[in-house]
Amino acid sequence: MPEDKYKDHIYALIVVGGGGTRLWPRSRNASPKQFLKLFNKQSLTQITSNRLHKILDWEKIFVVTTTYDYKREILKEVPDLIAENIICEPSRRNTAPAHALGAIYIYSKDPDAVIINDYADHLMNPEKIYLRNMGSAALAAYKGDYLLATGIRPTYPNIGYGYIKRGERVDLAAGKIIYKLDKFTEKPDLATAEKYLKSGDYLWNAGQFVWRADSILKALEKYAPDIYKPLQGVVSSLGKGKEEEEKAIAQAYEQIPEISIDYAIAEKADNFITFVADYQWTDIGDWKEVWENLPKDSVGNVVIDGDEEGGRVINIDTSDALIHTNGRLIAIVDVDNICIVDTHDALLVCAKSRAQNVKKIVEQLKKEKKKEYL
Repeated sequence: MPEDKYKDHIYALIVVGGGGTRLWPRSRNASPKQFLKLFNKQSLTQITSNRLHKILDWEKIFVVTTTYDYKREILKEVPDLIAENIICEPSRRNTAPAHALGAIYIYSKDPDAVIINDYADHLMNPEKIYLRNMGSAALAAYKGDYLLATGIRPTYPNIGYGYIKRGERVDLAAGKIIYKLDKFTEKPDLATAEKYLKSGDYLWNAGQFVWRADSILKALEKYAPDIYKPLQGVVSSLGKGKEEEEKAIAQAYEQIPEISIDYAIAEKADNFITFVADYQWTDIGDWKEVWENLPKDSVGNVVIDGDEEGGRVINIDTSDALIHTNGRLIAIVDVDNICIVDTHDALLVCAKSRAQNVKKIVEQLKKEKKKEYL
């Protein structure tokens, strides 16, 4: 396969799943965070799809999601996506089955396909640099049986991310130095994260993978047969009609375990490579990350207008706050570094530095079986 033909075989797989519990109360089961229009009146799904479309035709962009309601919402938000390329899982099984299912469909279209994998809740800036980096990653993966994990240079000792340790330099792909990936590590404690930052050899694991379709399927067969074997029924069903495919997927998912791509493949495979990304990456995982990625006023405040009209904020001596209105007056006096999120049936108030703990509220509501708030 001539190296210069790799661009003809680049595809994208967007994973649009998850509940976005740390963005409660705006993010609910019926309208999770990937569909919230928090950034310039665009949803994260729209931003991600349109970003990839800048280098790929719509026919080469695939999506895996978790319900048919989500599929309808995706097509409503991004009508240029091809309906047949949006694959629905019958139930949530974490990220490994989602990547496996997407790879099966893409491989059936093109056995030489190389897949840029992305999640619908990530932001990249600047986009041009991200896309250029993905082109380099696609070239590196296309050359052989490699699985590439993007590494993000850490800017502070973050204990909420997993890390990648890069090894020796192995290649140069379209201007990017490629390294052997030495190991993946779990989320560290603060002291360990500080050591990682000082060493310079550890990178944040962004969960952004690029690989040939045949390479990831080979890895699944070797390291995750409990995913690979049930999905062979899906392979046999392709081309026999939508009903047969959906039936095969449903039967497979009755047997497939719930497991992340990191545990299923990344921490086991020995053919991972990596590079240091030249762009800024953010996983929009909580309200603090939303605040970080939006324009602020002169004292660091972000105000987001909700769905209901008429929302208003009176602010006296408050700075570095995120305030989400929803038709009501919100008055805030001398309370810095805070998140206030108003919705039609719930109000969240939390310290911005503790925004990750919003997930605990959702867990409490689940225990109390308060489905109306979920």
